[in-house]
Amino acid sequence: MIGSRRYLPSMPSLLALEAVARLGTTSAAADELNLTQGAISRQLQVLEGQLGVQLLLRDKHRLRLTPAAQDYVREVRRALQSLSQASLKLRANPLGGSLNLAILPAFGMHWLAPRLAHFAASHPEVTVNLSTRLAPFDFANTSFDAAIHYGRQDWAGVDYLPLMEEEVLAVAAPALVPQPLDAAQDVLGLPLLQLESRTGDWGRWLAHHGQAGQRPAGMLFDQFATMTQAALHGLGVALLPLFLIGRELAEGRLVPVYGGPIRALGSYYLVWPRDIPPRAPLLSFRAWIATQLT
Repeated sequence: MIGSRRYLPSMPSLLALEAVARLGTTSAAADELNLTQGAISRQLQVLEGQLGVQLLLRDKHRLRLTPAAQDYVREVRRALQSLSQASLKLRANPLGGSLNLAILPAFGMHWLAPRLAHFAASHPEVTVNLSTRLAPFDFANTSFDAAIHYGRQDWAGVDYLPLMEEEVLAVAAPALVPQPLDAAQDVLGLPLLQLESRTGDWGRWLAHHGQAGQRPAGMLFDQFATMTQAALHGLGVALLPLFLIGRELAEGRLVPVYGGPIRALGSYYLVWPRDIPPRAPLLSFRAWIATQLT
């Protein structure tokens, strides 16, 4: 609900105040807004009169904001930025809505992106905007409608749609491991590669093969893409999700070093805020992505 219109200043008054606060003089604000100095001064007077609060202190040739006005301008800037972003979204998709989706880089590139053309053809009224986020966040402080989450159902305040369980395979370049290893513990004699967010993966892999109680160190990476490239170039053995390396396995650029795929600790989910009513683009996306899970 919008508050009393009495306290909703006009856009010209807010733009004049923001420009003067940032630039320091009415002449500079007038040049930026393509107005006269007199017009800027009148807008500031109207704003002070409407709010019943002094906003500016006249100090020789420069204007200074009162402490209360500085706080007010920060809020005004945020509101103006939100209006600007809303207008850009409307211009980008005048016939429908936009969906702002936070994605994980590897999953977004290898699983989601190849399928998005189908969604775009099925829902031309929706524009999907993708941005990378590596960790959970507070939806209330962002413009995201939904996100791709890996792990357990430990993101507070969201609902979940399971997308995919993950299986990982220990692989290396054939130049590094020409033949499969004789035993799982033999990987300990090779350089190991691992994600900095999953440093326990090799310990779980070894425990799966009967070698519990170990947590070997290895070269750390922040994303699967760089770790995959390191494995391809022979820098070490990597535990990689199967859905990321299908082509590399088929072409023989990566080979299994011991055993088959094992179930990873986490799964992939589509998540969205529980307490915010879903917009139509999100409802369409949720219904569509559910059809992609076979």
